[in-house]
Amino acid sequence: MSEEFTNERFPVSALYAAGALIAIALVTVGGIRLGVLPALETAPESRMRRTVAVTVSRDFRFEDRADGALVVFDMANNQIAQVYEPGSNTGFIRGVMRGLMRERRLHEVPRTGPVTVTQWVDGALTLEDKSTGRILELGSFGQTNRAAFAQLLAPYLPKPAGAPTGPA
Repeated sequence: MSEEFTNERFPVSALYAAGALIAIALVTVGGIRLGVLPALETAPESRMRRTVAVTVSRDFRFEDRADGALVVFDMANNQIAQVYEPGSNTGFIRGVMRGLMRERRLHEVPRTGPVTVTQWVDGALTLEDKSTGRILELGSFGQTNRAAFAQLLAPYLPKPAGAPTGPA
């Protein structure tokens, strides 16, 4: 079987095409890094350019309790906003916070600072860690994961016009 391919050569045009593709990629990335080519606009830059308003924004602090619960504090009044008991479905929130705490450790900033969760008029939901400058677009993780953080803002959302203000 190996005798069938002994006289065949690899197509040189394929090597040239692969080399050209690699060269184009390197020139493009280098051009963007050096500022010769424009970089794509990020979501925060797009919102700033379009002057998208904030619907609601709150600062929260996340702490692990000794029993394994995750406690979320509203920094405006230092009150508990949410408690996720051990075993509750909080994997996404815990994963995001673990990543942010790791980044804070790498930047050598305090791990106890707040993170800001913001609901924008255009429907976007962001999580910002001002101590590291990190901004996460929570919608990019899917609706279920986005909803995990959106529920933290639910009590603070403005009531629609004509909605009852008291208990039902």
